[in-house]
Amino acid sequence: MAGGAYIGRGGGRSYEGGVTIFVLFTCVAAAMGGLLFGYDLGISGGVTSMESFLSKFFPSVFHKMKNETANQNQYCKFDSQLLTLFTSCLYLAALVASFFASTVTRKFGRKISMFVAGLVFLVGSILNGIANNIILLIIGRLLLGVGVGFANQSVPIYLAEMAPTKIRGALNMGFQMAITIGILVAGLVNFGTAKIKGGYGWRVSLALAAVPSLMMTLAAIFLPDTPNSILERGNLDKARKMLKKIRGTDNVDEEFQDLLDATDAAQKVENQWTNITEQRYRPQLVICILVPFFQQLTGINVIMFYAPVLFMTLGFGDEASLMSAVITGGVNMVATLVSILAVDKFGRRVLFLQGGVQMLLCQVAVGVMIGMKFGLSGVGSFTKTEANWILFSICAYVAAFAWSWGPLGWLVPSEICPLEIRSAGQAINVSVNMLFTFIIGQVFLSMLCHLKFGLFFFFGGFVIIMTIFIAFFLPETKNVPIEEMNRVWKAHWFWGKYIPDEAVNYVSDDDEIDYSVKPEFYDSDIDDKDELWVQKKRKGGTSDAVLSCPSCFTTLCLDCQRHEKYVTQYRAIFVENCKIGSDQIVHQKEARPRKGKRGRESSEHEATPAGKQTVKQVCCLVCSTEVGVIDAEEVYHFFNVLPSES
Repeated sequence: MAGGAYIGRGGGRSYEGGVTIFVLFTCVAAAMGGLLFGYDLGISGGVTSMESFLSKFFPSVFHKMKNETANQNQYCKFDSQLLTLFTSCLYLAALVASFFASTVTRKFGRKISMFVAGLVFLVGSILNGIANNIILLIIGRLLLGVGVGFANQSVPIYLAEMAPTKIRGALNMGFQMAITIGILVAGLVNFGTAKIKGGYGWRVSLALAAVPSLMMTLAAIFLPDTPNSILERGNLDKARKMLKKIRGTDNVDEEFQDLLDATDAAQKVENQWTNITEQRYRPQLVICILVPFFQQLTGINVIMFYAPVLFMTLGFGDEASLMSAVITGGVNMVATLVSILAVDKFGRRVLFLQGGVQMLLCQVAVGVMIGMKFGLSGVGSFTKTEANWILFSICAYVAAFAWSWGPLGWLVPSEICPLEIRSAGQAINVSVNMLFTFIIGQVFLSMLCHLKFGLFFFFGGFVIIMTIFIAFFLPETKNVPIEEMNRVWKAHWFWGKYIPDEAVNYVSDDDEIDYSVKPEFYDSDIDDKDELWVQKKRKGGTSDAVLSCPSCFTTLCLDCQRHEKYVTQYRAIFVENCKIGSDQIVHQKEARPRKGKRGRESSEHEATPAGKQTVKQVCCLVCSTEVGVIDAEEVYHFFNVLPSES
């Protein structure tokens, strides 16, 4: 089963503390950094469709647009390398800035990087608002790119480190939510400023970027730094106080010790860039490269910052194209909210896979509709009904991206890297993202001109590839503390071979049990077979028994530890083919002997820990037979199983 899972104490510690108002406030404030990126994504496409802007800076495109003929190729209407450079140069600057931001983020703290992001973006927005020539316009865009690079480097790390494990996904996605809000606001601004008489609407649109940048700058001044960042700079007392404050409890010893261990490991690293290329960090390096690469090859950003241009190409009027961009921006924001609510409930993989399938279907639908109407000549137009179907399909595509690859493309790389390579990993993530945003943005209008409706099939092909990659190579990271993430990689069918045993600290709460003494219940020959099979499957793992479903004989657990008191109950370390049911309140019961496999006596219990507590049912994924429970600490306890299937 691709991915697998490490569970409970076998797969990540559950720290004490809850969600505090303080941490919610800080994460929401920090996430405002996404407004910088989002506003620019949404504003540039609307501005480049305004006649006053085109006539001043790109007269050749303006004349081509105004001098339409009945047989004009709609695909090539806006094809201009200089026009695309205006949009895409920002991302080239962000790429370069992300490497400098990595050093600043690590040495001086996350909040300093966020402050630099807001300040530089503010200067760039002012220059764009007053620009009178293309040179000043491009310089302003480059400064905006520096701001975006610093923000995209620091904000996801800040959110991942401040958030409690159980809602880390939701809070980290606040960054993507802020991006979508910025896109929607930009669309509304463009729709309003396009009506300003005198041809100054584009100046207002570009200058208003100063608002989110000012918010970011002020927020960075007052925000606290993360405990991880404070520890990196050697202030233990301050870091402990901050950890207590954001967790809302004084009992932070276990989490603080994990942070200390991670910091010690990080400080032994002389060069993060050399370190991240080591074999033990191969999973993180590959994910930090491929996830942002695939994110851009969905084609989403060209939809976002060329939306008005794209809709005008498809025959929408000036006002209709801007309003359509507002609609897609609204869908983007609502769908991101859905993702925030779902990510820590259903996990990362489910959203990735569902989103991939939906995006593929929508891209094929759009490509087919455009191909049938415009063909290869690019001559034609849509009826109102057909245009609405195009808009609906694009909105469905945007929604699928917004609850999958959009937020998860930032969340997953920010949460998988240990502290010693975290800044380098995020810098790679941002730089790859910006590089391919630049490339796709720069060539999109030319690709549309040459590939025509086939462009949507081009992006659809990459969606197939990335969905397959997620299915087989990305393990689930939901509810796994960042400092315990190596357990997930060690358990993975493919990545486990890259993770050395010393990188994973296995912890059991019944280490006092002498497992060398086999209870009479167990067949030693089968136990030996279990050991050999598990060692082969898990690259050196050990097991007390291999557990199977009593109804359909599906393997449920490759690696477990038997309980000291009840030898027929098992604490799972590596499970598969299981699904979690509803909550139930159970009481520990006395063992009831029954005849089990091979005539051996066994006993069945409704739960493992003594006393009354709330647990969730665990059922076989294949036949839905109840096989055990999962407790509040996310430890699996199996009792209704067949051990040692041979």
